[in-house]
Amino acid sequence: MRKVKNKKLSYARYGYYFSIPFAVAFLLFTLYPILYTVIIGFTDLKGLGMTNFHFLADDPFRNFKVVLTSPSFKQALSNTVVMWLLNFIPQILLALLLTAWFTDKRSKIVGQGFFKVIFYMPNIITAATIAILFNALFGYPMGPVNDILVSLHIVDKPVNLLINKTIARGIVIFIQTWMWYGYTMITLISGVLGISPEIFEAAEVDGANRTQTFWYVTLPNIKTILLFTLVTSLIGGLNMFDIPKLFLLGGPDNATLTTNVFIYNQAFSGSYLYNRAAAASMIMLVIIAILSGILFMILDDKDEAALRRQIRQQEKSFKRRQKEIELIEKAQAAEAEKAVNVVTEQADAQINEEDVVEEVGTDAEK
Repeated sequence: MRKVKNKKLSYARYGYYFSIPFAVAFLLFTLYPILYTVIIGFTDLKGLGMTNFHFLADDPFRNFKVVLTSPSFKQALSNTVVMWLLNFIPQILLALLLTAWFTDKRSKIVGQGFFKVIFYMPNIITAATIAILFNALFGYPMGPVNDILVSLHIVDKPVNLLINKTIARGIVIFIQTWMWYGYTMITLISGVLGISPEIFEAAEVDGANRTQTFWYVTLPNIKTILLFTLVTSLIGGLNMFDIPKLFLLGGPDNATLTTNVFIYNQAFSGSYLYNRAAAASMIMLVIIAILSGILFMILDDKDEAALRRQIRQQEKSFKRRQKEIELIEKAQAAEAEKAVNVVTEQADAQINEEDVVEEVGTDAEK
């Protein structure tokens, strides 16, 4: 009978098969646009439907210089930073307050799930819907806000609130806070739930009240989650686009113009300056990378970093000691082998001498 060989089945190749759609999509829709954007940032590509371009050999960084000296870009960057800061601060404070409320074991809150869903709900509503909603709320001359102001005799007649720069920027800030505080709350709650309950029980046994528990137990243990929240909010805030663009198109008078709206206007409005839009994109990439690195350095746990360094040093010392021991053992083995060889040679010499003596004695007897 023919013997059947046992073959070891390998399913590793199927993993590669399943990753092919993602790899193709990533190459076509992520990596290629990134590389193309980097390239055209150093070219003269502009104009609707244009695909031919030439590299700026005389001054490769011309587009970057033009963008950095543009008053519109400076205003857009200033607006972006201000609106991000003014929406992130109340957002994180409100999220921390709600996190402390929902994760406090001493408080028996009825309907926690319902409240969490309500607070998170604005985050799942599309930006276009929210922009249309707030445009209708602050509509002129007819809108709910104007109707309330007139009925309360705060104003004599309807006011076009959206032409006021401060009010327009304040509405965008409020929308961003309202949309994202629920997401931040859920992220922080997940971090708090990952803390060992024994730590909270120990704090309660030691007599810590709720405020002390939150400040001295909860916050230090979710520092990593806070860093994640801050960095992701920084990236999202500096990439703010949908609400400022859909709500007032960056107006009035560029009051809500952000860097992403500026990039969109450069690429797809007016002269279709794709080269300058690409340069502005890379400038924002560098700014976000630098700020994120600074945040990581500032919020890094110094004690944990020192502990990691100490562990690495101990591992290096252990490996060095192991190598020394191996060298010593090899040296000892070599010396032992040498001693054995010496003893063997001496024994062989003695045996040879005895053989010679025996041969001499035998010859004498003959």
